[in-house]
Amino acid sequence: MDPFLQAAIAEAEAGLAEGGIPIGSVLVYQNRIIGRGHNRRVQHGSAILHGEMDALENAGRLPAQVYRDSVLYTTLSPCAMCSGAILLYGIPRVVIGENQTFVGEEKLLQQRGVELEIVQDQSCIDLMQNFIAARPELWNEDIGV
Repeated sequence: MDPFLQAAIAEAEAGLAEGGIPIGSVLVYQNRIIGRGHNRRVQHGSAILHGEMDALENAGRLPAQVYRDSVLYTTLSPCAMCSGAILLYGIPRVVIGENQTFVGEEKLLQQRGVELEIVQDQSCIDLMQNFIAARPELWNEDIGV
């Protein structure tokens, strides 16, 4: 397995262990992780700390060229907010662990020139399916249902 997707999965597992939603992400620049994070909405009572947003926040403020030369790995298809951040920072490539349990703004990203690689990794699928079955109220809150 791709070590960067594995790092995103480890972040998702950390979020689950904290009582949160198991979505993880890492930002990779020049073949090294410069930011990592996981969904912390439940843990921090946050409206915005999705996995991708947490990884970007933890990377810190970076020169624009760094984002334009980076790849974002995420265990789940990015929502509208996270897709907006991807577009805002000009991240050209996103590797998505799975989009069977949730399809985010993939069409928008592709229309705006972002290259997507959708892996359909079974461990990502299992993490989300098991979580949704066990905690539907948290999942429905996260996606605004």
